[in-house]
Amino acid sequence: QVQLVESGGGLVQPGGSLSLSCAPSGIIFRIYAMGWFRQAPGKQRELVARITSGGGTNYADSVKGRFTISRDNAKNTVYLQMNSLKPEDTAVYYCDAMIQMTITSAARDYWGQGTQVTVSS
Repeated sequence: QVQLVESGGGLVQPGGSLSLSCAPSGIIFRIYAMGWFRQAPGKQRELVARITSGGGTNYADSVKGRFTISRDNAKNTVYLQMNSLKPEDTAVYYCDAMIQMTITSAARDYWGQGTQVTVSS
């Protein structure tokens, strides 16, 4: 069973930057769309950014102009560069990917375990 492994969370001051990365732990056949969601205490999980296999992106309005999602298809890795961070960006960030495990299997959604991002002075 493949797992999505995230890294890069932590504590940063307002206005600072952090970079997250996520990749599957095992051998897979193909990855389609990949994305980042976040969930703050007491709130629902929300989409932060998503990127298709062809590089098309979409962002939540709250992060446009500050966050950049990218991917390295050769490494099956998705990145989230977060700049100009605000206290309201504090949340657990989850990686999401639509993965096809083998040539004969159907693609399904996989989630990472989450990484904490805290923006505070």
